[in-house]
Amino acid sequence: MAALRDITVVLDGSAPSESRLTLAIALAQQHDAHLTGISALTLLMPARPVVHPGGYSERDMLPTSSLVNLGDVAAEKAERIEAAFQERLRLSGVQGEWRVVSDKLSEAVARQARHADLIILGQVDPNHPPLLAGRQLVEDVLLTSGRPTLVIPYIGRFETFGTNILVAWNDSSEAARAVHDAIPLLAKAASVTILAVNPGGREAATDDATTDLIHHLARHGISAKPARTVAAEISISDVLLSYAADINADLLIAGGYGHSRLRERILGSTTHKLLQHLTVPVLMSH
Repeated sequence: MAALRDITVVLDGSAPSESRLTLAIALAQQHDAHLTGISALTLLMPARPVVHPGGYSERDMLPTSSLVNLGDVAAEKAERIEAAFQERLRLSGVQGEWRVVSDKLSEAVARQARHADLIILGQVDPNHPPLLAGRQLVEDVLLTSGRPTLVIPYIGRFETFGTNILVAWNDSSEAARAVHDAIPLLAKAASVTILAVNPGGREAATDDATTDLIHHLARHGISAKPARTVAAEISISDVLLSYAADINADLLIAGGYGHSRLRERILGSTTHKLLQHLTVPVLMSH
């Protein structure tokens, strides 16, 4: 059976970042995986530019020496995060390594993700958004890395993870990829529910498709049960999150929908809304 042997987690020193690291270490211990911690100087810059009506920003007005100083502060913060990361590895007995990227943020993180079985990122906190380069990091990595992306909500405590898993199933290639990528997690779950959502008059996954998936998972030693619901007057993303709360799911598996158009990453509406309103960790594949 496939296994998680190489996990990457993106850290920025915030409180949600500490939660991500705790979850990443627990996963690495559970799967005997190598853990790579990554940070980016772009994510650690201490000041966010304020754009004025004339189109210029406060950062545009800073002298070069000030920009250099901001970079020095970010580098020092990266060193502190690395020290904390290495200490957590030592205490947990997990093998791993630390990397700082300074290239274009999304490209650099996506490149690192391609050498991992799973990359762990944090949902953007709308109350404390990162610099512009970091605001689309999750979307960019999801759509360009080719690897499963585990997104952790910016708020909340996740004392259990992957024990009660909800799979969003619509018989699409993206959903199939997500399920395949999640097999190492599904194999360790106590409960797996395959949920098909009828989106109000549009075609949904058939019972046969759901049954075939359950049989496929059974051949991997994974027991799953089917469920079906209807998205009548609310969005599919709201239905998924509501259902996850109803059954106390601690992980949602879903296909990540979207495409790249020139330099723009365009997410499908369900994926976009899920990433905006997360209440439970979600593993997505594209």
